[in-house]
Amino acid sequence: MIAGIVLAGGRATRMGGGDKALLPFGGRPLLAHVLARVGPQVGAVAISANGDPARFAGFGLPVLADPVAGFPGPLAGVLAGMDWAHGLGAEAVLCVAGDTPFLPVDLVARLSEAGAFALAASASDGRMRQHPTVGLWPVRLREALREALARGENKVGRFAAEHGAVAVPFDALPDPFFNINTPDDLRAAEALL
Repeated sequence: MIAGIVLAGGRATRMGGGDKALLPFGGRPLLAHVLARVGPQVGAVAISANGDPARFAGFGLPVLADPVAGFPGPLAGVLAGMDWAHGLGAEAVLCVAGDTPFLPVDLVARLSEAGAFALAASASDGRMRQHPTVGLWPVRLREALREALARGENKVGRFAAEHGAVAVPFDALPDPFFNINTPDDLRAAEALL
């Protein structure tokens, strides 16, 4: 089984703070769009976010806090997802960002074809860009990730490269991994919607 984790625990400083995933987007919270894309592709899905989990109660999903103190970034959310997925007996975790509403509907299938550890990449802007927070992460790496976080590792791409992740290109317009970081990004995404 493949489980899914939506990373929704960022500080959203460029957006003025708060929960980007709960911003209104096309008449629904941004997170609802992400879940609509991811949910049908995985056996179970959870949200990675620190703070009061009640703010996500309307989604009826587990909310996982970072298992590492000090807000170390998205790798801690990946580890939370791996620990949760391990408890479910899942072999891998589809990890996505909570601010990416245009994710491919065949994301899991395409990443699975590439192997046990695959990260998404896109070339829609004329150059190949990896999206290390969007990927299929093998649960067997959870202890290696826990150790890396304990050593202070906080770079998703570096950890992934050190553990043999392969990039899977997705060519589409708009960029299927367009993420919303600023108010201008939100307006641009609304126009694309």
